[in-house]
Amino acid sequence: MRLPIYLDYNATTPVDPAVMAAMLPYLSDHFGNPHSAHAYGSTTADAVAAARGQVAALLGCGADEIVFTSCASESNNMAIKGVAFALRDRGRHIITTVVEHPAVLNTCRYLEREFGFSVTLLPVDGTGRIDPEDVRRAIRPDTVLITVMQAQNETGVLQPVADVGRIAREHGILFHVDAAQAVGKIPVRVDDLGCDLLTVAGHKLYAPKGVGALYIRSGVTLHPLLHGAGYEGGRRAGTDNVPYAVALGKACALASVHLTAGEGARLTALRDRLHMLLAEQLPVRLNGHETERLPNTLNVSIVGQVGNDLLAAVPEIAASTGSACHAGVSKPSDVLLAMGIDPAVALGALRLSVGRFTTTDEVDFAASRIVAAVR
Repeated sequence: MRLPIYLDYNATTPVDPAVMAAMLPYLSDHFGNPHSAHAYGSTTADAVAAARGQVAALLGCGADEIVFTSCASESNNMAIKGVAFALRDRGRHIITTVVEHPAVLNTCRYLEREFGFSVTLLPVDGTGRIDPEDVRRAIRPDTVLITVMQAQNETGVLQPVADVGRIAREHGILFHVDAAQAVGKIPVRVDDLGCDLLTVAGHKLYAPKGVGALYIRSGVTLHPLLHGAGYEGGRRAGTDNVPYAVALGKACALASVHLTAGEGARLTALRDRLHMLLAEQLPVRLNGHETERLPNTLNVSIVGQVGNDLLAAVPEIAASTGSACHAGVSKPSDVLLAMGIDPAVALGALRLSVGRFTTTDEVDFAASRIVAAVR
């Protein structure tokens, strides 16, 4: 039986074969605890150090500014709670947006509910972007953190994070960027963004699920989320997950090569071809910004359709209507509603995301099957 064509790279990516090859020896031969003072430990410690350097090289930062985590959700929690608790005597106000991932929004709500923080949720325009001047207007004397995602996971829309970073720096406020969907798809350099903290998700850039990273600018102090032995420079307890750290490092090294080789342009061509093939034959509405979005992401509403019903009618395609966190829910996306899209139109949304292993033939076939199902 032929597997469905995979057009859900924003939900997760397959593990790149080169990543798998890099990590496998650390699941078998090289099993030592990297904190052990003998040869088994030094072998794995060297591997973790090399992987940390590979992640840092992709982001343009120092290796000592990278902390390995279990996932992007942990990284987001570590950044937001870490700043909030470290600076709560200075202020308890956080600025974020209405279209953030639940790992950010629910963390902020937790701080509001349990610790008396105040959270300002910035609106987005019809293309899904915030106005940086809204950030400036929202800043208060007690603001301790601004957290804005770089790329929206449903629409692929890119936020003006560099502009936000400049505003944060002007006011001496720490700035966190959730770059889980962006790293590996577009160039992401922490100094270009002006951020103090940045979240990386391994399974969004061809590493396994269960590994992530948090960039913490040198000099930024976080209250630790996990307590125990003082690993990761005292910032996170827990013995290193060596195979997965190696995997993330290799994935970042590969991402650098692919970005340099023009993978973004190839993905953009595939994305736009898919859009064209659908729009030629169906009443399609683009959800998001025409140009300021990830090269691999197409979110469209097919007017008059229900996205979940349409995907169910096309088992030859593996795609989604939005975030994997809300898969199978037949209600309009909160992200699309926040953009002012009519609920009936939002209900017909499909998120079609291509990736490293997507071919032109697959895009053509997927478009033909969607058109046939609608007709």
